Amino acid sequence: MLKSVVMSLLLALALVHAAGPSRAAPVILVYGDSLSAAYGLPENSGWPALLAQRLKSERLDYTVVNASISGEITSGGLARLPKVLAQHRPALVIIALGANDGLRGLPMAQMKTNLVRMIESVRAAKARPLLVGMRMPPNYGPDYTAAFERVFRDVAREQKVPLVPFLLEGVAERRELFLDDNIHPSAAGQPYALDNVWKVLGPLLRKR
Repeated sequence: MLKSVVMSLLLALALVHAAGPSRAAPVILVYGDSLSAAYGLPENSGWPALLAQRLKSERLDYTVVNASISGEITSGGLARLPKVLAQHRPALVIIALGANDGLRGLPMAQMKTNLVRMIESVRAAKARPLLVGMRMPPNYGPDYTAAFERVFRDVAREQKVPLVPFLLEGVAERRELFLDDNIHPSAAGQPYALDNVWKVLGPLLRKR
């Protein structure tokens, strides 16, 4: 009897050893500002949390890590990116920064350089970058808003990076989809943001 139990245990251990350690699901890192950090909302209402739910429903084996920080500008994002990449070792990084640079009137040339350097860092870490574009409110004037939007298109083209043209497409014109500050989408606006990202992200994941 004892011999039979011992043999069974040895067989089980052999099978576990042969199978090797289980592989963790690859990480999708969301790297943005308050628009991606579920500002003013429960964390599970933000579009990155909704992304995790959609991945599960689509039976795509990924883990979503949201490293977004409210108020972040591209220079701050660039500075902390190496540590975040080393910590999470993502397979794909969604870079959704730049809105605060625009709102503060920071130099667009520097914003562009910061975005390019983040993309280079992501690639150096053996991950794929995806860039999310933003737009400025019309009260910033047509010249400024056009130049700001063009930065994202230029970076995506020059670096050959997939681009989500505008995170808040379908939301920006609808006041009822914003919080009282008229800057951050409400819970009702978050699925629109997810859909905008998913149009570009979904095909990338299915090709893996």
